[in-house]
Amino acid sequence: MPEELPLHDRRSQGGLLHDNHSRDGHPSQGMNGPRRSLSQDGDAADNRSPLRPITLLTQAARQLTDGDYAVELPVIQDDELGELSQALIDLAKTLEGRYRELNRIDQITSRINAGLLLDEILENVYQDFRELIPYNRIGFALIDDDGQTVRARWARSDQPRLKLKRGFSAPLAGSSLEQIIDTGAPRILNDLPAYLRQKPESNSTRLIVEEGFQSSLTCPLIANGVPVGFIFFSSVAPHTYDHVHIEIFQRIAAQLSVIVEKGRLVSELAAQKNAIERQNKELLRLNDLKNTFLGIAAHDLRSPLSVIQTAASFLLDPSVEMSDAERATILQEVGEQASYMLGLLDELLDVAQIEAGKLELRAEPIEVSAFLAEAVQRHTRIAAQKSIAIILDSSPPGAARADRFRLRQVIDNLISNAVKFSPAGGVVRVAAKSGEDCWRITVTDQGPGINPLDRDRLFQDFARLSARPTGGERSTGLGLAITRRVVEAHGGQIDVDSRPGEGSTFWFTLPR
Repeated sequence: MPEELPLHDRRSQGGLLHDNHSRDGHPSQGMNGPRRSLSQDGDAADNRSPLRPITLLTQAARQLTDGDYAVELPVIQDDELGELSQALIDLAKTLEGRYRELNRIDQITSRINAGLLLDEILENVYQDFRELIPYNRIGFALIDDDGQTVRARWARSDQPRLKLKRGFSAPLAGSSLEQIIDTGAPRILNDLPAYLRQKPESNSTRLIVEEGFQSSLTCPLIANGVPVGFIFFSSVAPHTYDHVHIEIFQRIAAQLSVIVEKGRLVSELAAQKNAIERQNKELLRLNDLKNTFLGIAAHDLRSPLSVIQTAASFLLDPSVEMSDAERATILQEVGEQASYMLGLLDELLDVAQIEAGKLELRAEPIEVSAFLAEAVQRHTRIAAQKSIAIILDSSPPGAARADRFRLRQVIDNLISNAVKFSPAGGVVRVAAKSGEDCWRITVTDQGPGINPLDRDRLFQDFARLSARPTGGERSTGLGLAITRRVVEAHGGQIDVDSRPGEGSTFWFTLPR
């Protein structure tokens, strides 16, 4: 074995120091504590005593085993031992780099795992993964519970266009994604436009290319042996991804999959909790509505029933003498009270039906001008009793698509309200204008207008407003609430333009 160089010769020929101090005179530290001098455990009595190369190499190997990667070895003249020495130094550098990398990955996954809900976790992935894998976009897709469909769940990009959005779905069976799940290995596509030319039927690839991306890395997520979804890394530059990125992902794939699955389950539980809370609130609201119904029925039906009962008693009492005119007056009152009760019951049933989600529309084309003319004609006689004129402004030709019965319910309610709150000698105007995609129908009166305090309650159930009908007419407070629901069921909007003392214009829209 060649003679070992003395300590001063090792330094002069490029060998590393063996003492416990670095070149600046401070104690040297390794990865797991103070750096040890290889000569401390050797056969020599002090640092000046030469050590046999094999002893130094053995101590270096033990140092690496202990996790101290700051290995320092002298220059060894023996070729084979010199190669072994260099190999140990190279191994120390590799292990130290791997240690730092794993430590960084652990820090990143810890930050990612700090998220509770799935969206929070994915946002953390988007923020932190740049240190591991290059990308301009990250997409995430879940496999449906039936295992047959892949559905886009989340995406973030630094590019202006996002075309492959949440909700996009595709069959898993027979797709390239199924192959990725079967093999468990990520897939690299470094020329997406070329791949799209080969598979023009791939809608997801087409959308990604339209967003401006050139290369992608698709990684499966498999938690506890069960495929849960995919993470898609995409770059605007071609040939971005290499096997090193696959290796990095595979080091954390299992942990990341479990984290994502945890987030998905927590998100589902949170969504179910919110849904249950909404259902409970809706049940409470419906229960309050039911109680209000009963209160309205008890209060508003009691009075007309009493009138009818009293009238029936007069008509049936043989001891009561009355003229034909008096008898006709009583019968007319009975008819009016019965009509009011039927109207109230119809409105209550309408609200109950709408609230139960059972409002069915039988839409058909309706010529708007003719439909409004019929409505004006129906209300003209009643309005004339209050010396109120109803005028139909000229309307352009054309049709709206609506349920005829429900649309009549809407326009009748608005015209009757306008007549109800207009003064004697007033005018009610009905008009329709045609826009690009909808009709706008208006009913304008000369009544007292809407008080600002009443404005927010106008279309609510059982809204009793401060304004009073000019002819003493009765109101259930349900008409406008039903009207709003019917208009919205047609895909339209309803509102009012009004100032106190200047009348009101109620308007609603219908799709063309």
